[in-house]
Amino acid sequence: SQRFVDLATADAPVGATFERADARSLTDRVDLHGRFDAVACLCQGAFGLMTASGDDDRVLAGMAAVLRPGGRLALSAFNAYFAVRHFDGAEGTDGTAVTFDADTGVNHERTDVRDEDGRSVTVDLWTGCYTPRELRLLCSSAGLDVVSISSVEPGAYGTAAPTTESPEFLVV
Repeated sequence: SQRFVDLATADAPVGATFERADARSLTDRVDLHGRFDAVACLCQGAFGLMTASGDDDRVLAGMAAVLRPGGRLALSAFNAYFAVRHFDGAEGTDGTAVTFDADTGVNHERTDVRDEDGRSVTVDLWTGCYTPRELRLLCSSAGLDVVSISSVEPGAYGTAAPTTESPEFLVV
């Protein structure tokens, strides 16, 4: 979002740049190819949310395209094992059931989101869920070499081995 770009720019060291672009169209943005030292896609910033149209492979290919040779990607993805174990049938914030579709690997829930002023709106969230094996295969298809996959909590990133107990995986 532009708001996050503005926040990052305000605290960035001299020379750091940030770009706002549709992750689904990065492969078409030839002006951005090979331009970035790093790509961060955390808390399902774009990856994992494009499941309705099956664009996650396109999103990942675009991220790979804009990285310079030797550049790094930090990507978080929802843990399919966690979704099955803890979410399927649980209650969402609006009282409806959270469901996990084992055929598509998509978790559906209704939840409340708030803006900076605290205004709330109930939305449907359709989130792709992945296993470490699937993430490695997707990265390989995009031409990315996986250095590590770790179990993480949103906003608390580390190097713990993948488990069924963490809600997300961090791919580097």
